[in-house]
Amino acid sequence: MRSMARYVDQDLRGAEFRECDLTEARLVGVVLQDAVIDGLVTNLVVNGVEVTGYVEAELDRRHPVRVLIRSDDPADLRGAARQLRADWAATLERIRRTPGVERRSVNDEWSAAETMRHLVFVHDSWFRRCCLGSTDRFTPMGLGTTVEPYRGAHGIDLTLDPAFDEIVKVRDAQAAELEAWLDRVTAAQLDAPAPIPDDDVWPPYARGRSVRQCLRTVLNETFEHHGFCVRDLDLIEAQSSE
Repeated sequence: MRSMARYVDQDLRGAEFRECDLTEARLVGVVLQDAVIDGLVTNLVVNGVEVTGYVEAELDRRHPVRVLIRSDDPADLRGAARQLRADWAATLERIRRTPGVERRSVNDEWSAAETMRHLVFVHDSWFRRCCLGSTDRFTPMGLGTTVEPYRGAHGIDLTLDPAFDEIVKVRDAQAAELEAWLDRVTAAQLDAPAPIPDDDVWPPYARGRSVRQCLRTVLNETFEHHGFCVRDLDLIEAQSSE
């Protein structure tokens, strides 16, 4: 049985843990100041207080679209998709005011252009494939998982470097396709098992989920990556003003 790593009397100031599984990690007698935690956080206990509920409530207050995304009502899901599209449209206007900023990366994160290319992949895989049952090849410009053998599979062309306007055009078409589908989908259709084709294409772990669950992945990815994009634009602007 693999033992848990222990760090005793270590100086971890400035350490970065990226894409790490810290489930059941214990931090005892630590000094934790000016720290940033960004990820899937549940059942987090700080000095004996479970704080996840407070964090989730504050996030819902700041971003009411999160409540719509969790709803079972098709009307709420339609509202969520439209709100997310509007949020992205406002951010695109912000990006266009500073030519070139869409290619800038912060802290080794995806640039705005790369983030949008990832959402192209999310739409193809989690919506078209999982919600519609499509066997079509993915849009070549998409940026997806780094997991092999899916990294450059099913139509993805890792050599591409599309113009930003081309990326925006594809995302606009995808958002319109999603909204048109949501305009006619029923609660019963959302509750049905996802019609995922029987082949080895990403995402392999979606099998057994409902259409609603796959749709929520699309909406959550659209929301979360918008937040990452805005966060990095704020950092870029702050650096430029120094």
